[in-house]
Amino acid sequence: MLTVDLHAHSTVSDGMLPPREVVARAAARGCTLFALTDHDDVRGLADAADEAKRLGMGFVPGVEISVSWRKHTLHIVGLGVDPQNPVLLAGLQSVRSGRDERAVRISEALAACGITDTLEGARKFADNPEMIGRAHFARHLIERGIAKDMKGVFKKFLARGKLGYVPHEWAQLADAVAWIKAAGGVAVIAHPGRYEFGKQTMGELIEEFKAVGGEGIEVVSGSHNPPDFARFARLAEINGLFASAGSDYHATGEGAREPGILPDMPPGPVPVWSRWLPEPAIEQ
Repeated sequence: MLTVDLHAHSTVSDGMLPPREVVARAAARGCTLFALTDHDDVRGLADAADEAKRLGMGFVPGVEISVSWRKHTLHIVGLGVDPQNPVLLAGLQSVRSGRDERAVRISEALAACGITDTLEGARKFADNPEMIGRAHFARHLIERGIAKDMKGVFKKFLARGKLGYVPHEWAQLADAVAWIKAAGGVAVIAHPGRYEFGKQTMGELIEEFKAVGGEGIEVVSGSHNPPDFARFARLAEINGLFASAGSDYHATGEGAREPGILPDMPPGPVPVWSRWLPEPAIEQ
């Protein structure tokens, strides 16, 4: 099993644990190299890095940037970024600035279908008010008994095409990759198995991503199954991309995986963590 986890979230974005607690949970499960990758914000990285150092665990500063590509919303993870880089910070601020207006529109869309007073309820779950998002609305709807779990609430209300879904224009792909590279990081396509792309569209995304400086793709993800591992390992290898691995942890009981331990990477592609470790971290 891999002891590398390069994709996880804290209360700085839409996770349920503070940065130090996410790091501690990953370390307790045997993780040797960990990245905190909150959505569009790096303000949890100092605490996370400090806790990782205290526990003797390797740490990679990261971020996950929301991107609009064609008609799709994508996520691009930046690994090894400088959290003080002014280009990155300005870019992330520009992405965050639209979140509150989007939250108001989500609450209005839900009210139109009879579910009222959701905005304040969602805000109770958002420790960082600049980062209110669909997960916070989902937790509120679950708390009210309107849906049973995260999967159910997204399927019925918050996924694209559903009653509470609100389209939004995020960062452009080239801009997100440029911000990551300006901060000294490696840009990685997050959880590609979640995108409803055919083979041709996925190929076009990878081609454009590489053209603007993207370097990696998540192969092992909490959103992927073993056939996905094999598929994206092959895509990484034939396209000369680094392969990454991450739990995409948000909260215990909300699906995906716990942080810190992941299935093995299929053979073939070069692991992105070779940038920070001399050998892939694999339990014997």
